[in-house]
Amino acid sequence: MTRPNQIRRHPELGVDDLAEVHAILDEGFVCHVAYIIEDRPVVIPTLYVRDGDVILLHGSPASGIVMAVRRDSPLSIAVTHVDGVVVARSGFQSSINYRSVVIHGHGVVLDEAAHERGLDLMVEGLIPGRLSDVRRPTTKELRKTSVVSVPIDVLSAKVSDGPPDDEDFDLGTGVWAGVVPVEVAYGVPVPSPDLEPGLATPDYLTGFRRS
Repeated sequence: MTRPNQIRRHPELGVDDLAEVHAILDEGFVCHVAYIIEDRPVVIPTLYVRDGDVILLHGSPASGIVMAVRRDSPLSIAVTHVDGVVVARSGFQSSINYRSVVIHGHGVVLDEAAHERGLDLMVEGLIPGRLSDVRRPTTKELRKTSVVSVPIDVLSAKVSDGPPDDEDFDLGTGVWAGVVPVEVAYGVPVPSPDLEPGLATPDYLTGFRRS
């Protein structure tokens, strides 16, 4: 992997291990994608999944992302996990613990041969185990959805963790400092009101969580 820009603020937080980058990406499923369309910048949240060394995005053929890709707009994709609120003895040193990856590049719209596999990966990436339960998409549904592939090669990644980094002159002032952990919790699945009576919740949903 390469970096388009040197990390200037806290370069010591930079991540060069591709396996760690993949782990950060695999834990999430919502990213923010920036692109240029009609000479203006746009940022939108959307679902994604990692497929080896590429990121897959999907949307209607008329969506902004797909139209931007077809016009060869550069893309930036950001994924961030907030792991804690860092409560320092000063407002200046207060911050968050986080893991983030920003990918830069150009996307391609998958051709017909790879399109349906891309949609399958989106389903399975969001809810592992679900693909074997759902019906196959219809021809009409396939035509109403496009899948975009973006290589994971030009990127920057950072991880910030640990306690506050207070100044020496702030120590011993009687002000509490520490970290408030942030965790994502998944609740008990709620059945659809039109579900058949007695239909059990699949095991992959009862214990659902991200890696």
